[in-house]
Amino acid sequence: MKVRIKASGRVQGVGFRYTTVQLAQDAGIFGTVKNETDGSVTIEAVGEKAAIDHFIAALKKQPRNPFAQVQHLEINEDETIKDYTSFNVIYY
Repeated sequence: MKVRIKASGRVQGVGFRYTTVQLAQDAGIFGTVKNETDGSVTIEAVGEKAAIDHFIAALKKQPRNPFAQVQHLEINEDETIKDYTSFNVIYY
């Protein structure tokens, strides 16, 4: 399964991307996470459906990061996302 997730809320400048990498690695998800100019964060995630579901649930909770506050996740399946072999932060 391949999904693009747009996270909004307090997700920049609070370690959200680093925590997202940890959650993805724990779930066996590959992909990327990057900040957007509108204050949101975009995540491309590739993995088995159960792993993706677990990853999304963990993103909503953010138990490892008390500073981040996810207010909304926009989740869209997108089969055009490339097949990643790791999970990384994309820096500009």
